Amino acid sequence: MPAERAPIVLVDDNPSDVELTVRTLRKANIANEVVVLADGQEAVDFLLGASGAPARELPSVILLDLKLPKVDGIEVLRRLRADERTRCVPVVVMTSSNQESDLVRSYALGANSYIVKPVDFSQFAETVREVGLYWMLLNHPPTGSPPAPAAHASHAPHTPKETGL
Repeated sequence: MPAERAPIVLVDDNPSDVELTVRTLRKANIANEVVVLADGQEAVDFLLGASGAPARELPSVILLDLKLPKVDGIEVLRRLRADERTRCVPVVVMTSSNQESDLVRSYALGANSYIVKPVDFSQFAETVREVGLYWMLLNHPPTGSPPAPAAHASHAPHTPKETGL
């Protein structure tokens, strides 16, 4: 299945945010299936396979909340980036946390974007619409197999020079 038709994975435990996100993506005419996962363990199992089983089709983008039950979003992101199969899948952190430490940790672990969810209903919907349109229409993901892992210290901050950006 081409990347533009690959599913969008939404990992969020807030039913209101999930409903608004899915509705907004549909209104923006984004036809990709939206797979909703309500906790971090469910996300890990779905994306990496339960008990080491092969992962399903890779999503075109993962919209990841940080404050999740069972396994938090930071740990989900760490596991996704540690696995060769999901290392290059775009991950957009969409969270209510505006803590600098969450932002820094997310980028250090390989998040592609960090968005603080607006509290206002219409601003939230507009943010989701823009995120969906960018990642589904404008972004050009890599095709084929993921590149070999880069050699870098896991505790050192990443700079553009180290990550090849």
